[in-house]
Amino acid sequence: MDLWRYLPYAAASGAENMAIDEALLLMMVQATDPQPVLRFYGWNPAALSLGYAQSYEREVDERACQAEGIDIVRRPTGGRAVLHQYELTYSVIAPEKDPNVSGTVTESYLKISKALLSGFQALGIPAEMSVGGVAKETTTAACFDAPSWYELVVNGRKLVGSAQMRKEGMLLQHGSILLHFDADLLFRLLKFPNAELRERLLQRFKKKACALDEIWPQPIGREELEREICRGFCRVMEIDLIQSQLTDTERYLMQEILRSKYRSDTWNKKR
Repeated sequence: MDLWRYLPYAAASGAENMAIDEALLLMMVQATDPQPVLRFYGWNPAALSLGYAQSYEREVDERACQAEGIDIVRRPTGGRAVLHQYELTYSVIAPEKDPNVSGTVTESYLKISKALLSGFQALGIPAEMSVGGVAKETTTAACFDAPSWYELVVNGRKLVGSAQMRKEGMLLQHGSILLHFDADLLFRLLKFPNAELRERLLQRFKKKACALDEIWPQPIGREELEREICRGFCRVMEIDLIQSQLTDTERYLMQEILRSKYRSDTWNKKR
């Protein structure tokens, strides 16, 4: 069996989390024999993350974020805004040619989603994979507004939102698994032309997104969820996970990326 590194759950700021993911990706680019990584993390304090190409000025209410104590960070991956608060976030960093993630963006989404789905099913959660792209109707700046290909849904409502990037033959995919979700707060953090439109889109959004505590009556702890997802990856991908931590070199690179990029207004606001 192939061996993957497993970095267990740790909470950090939004900027630190993005810097860690990117440092792992860049170290893999430099490695002669790169080893795939499965990482889990949380966000402290809560943060609003923007997709790589989103407009900060048009879509983020900076004053509202400050008033609510919400950090703001731009992801290196695409997609739309995510409120990271009560969730388990996963990331997969691996060579594009690794058979467990190889193929087009859609094909690699499918392979990773199968592993995630196996973990959910082991817990009895009736999740399934979406089989269509983003809806053509008007959507908001929020990521969970509509599922993309092979994202996980329950009764058509999006439960896991993921995004991906590739660099020099390496792949990074990370995604949010919602344990609880405050949609009202998210919509206070985003800009809308008027209050009426905000409320209308909020109500529609609530019908399209869900968290675990909404769709599953049995309490599921973060530790149990992480454990079953790890087992799902091992079953579906036929891999073994070796528990690990950041090396000194990875930590140094993470700090450099943190200072030069994810704590910079040039990156977060002015793309």
